[in-house]
Amino acid sequence: MKKRILLVDDHPLIRKGIALTLEEEPTFEVCCQLSSGEEALEQIHQLNPDAAVIDVSLPGMNGIELIKHLKNAKPNMSILIVSRHDEELYAERAIRAGANGYIMKQEAGEVLVKGLHKILKGGIFVSDVINERMLQNMMNNRRTSEQSPIELLSDRELEVFEHIGRGLSTKEIAERMHVSTKTIETYKARIKDKMGLESNHDVTRMAIQWVEEV
Repeated sequence: MKKRILLVDDHPLIRKGIALTLEEEPTFEVCCQLSSGEEALEQIHQLNPDAAVIDVSLPGMNGIELIKHLKNAKPNMSILIVSRHDEELYAERAIRAGANGYIMKQEAGEVLVKGLHKILKGGIFVSDVINERMLQNMMNNRRTSEQSPIELLSDRELEVFEHIGRGLSTKEIAERMHVSTKTIETYKARIKDKMGLESNHDVTRMAIQWVEEV
């Protein structure tokens, strides 16, 4: 019996490319392609997938938050993150949130297929680059004081930080995250304090720079 795979990515061409790769594998069936986390949560029980392939950066609810909600709704479903972010920061957060694997979008199709096969068997899969960085961090046993300030942000704070870097206003961020503008202002204040910045302008500048780099 084929394994049912759900795709969640807001880029139609990328979704189509991933779907074509998976459909070539005789043991996989792409049961649905969606563009947002909200759509996935609405249809998850109806679709009943065996695994989900999710992008980290989604409109509205981001991939990290979606992982948590999906794991709560379907604890036994396997989740593979396929993202353009190649830094260990996102990989570590995704795994902590409940993802079973993390690979980069520029990886070859066979890596995607290999990763899905492994997580569907109960394993954990990360690309060689991510695995090396994560292991290096563990070996270094980095202290909090040595970490990048961005690593000190909570998942929700990081989500706000990314939205700021993409030029969204406080109101727009609040609408996407389904919270009040006051809550977003609170997140901004925490981000400023944790990153040791003097003003909201500094937060915006740093956020834009970070988004451009990743």
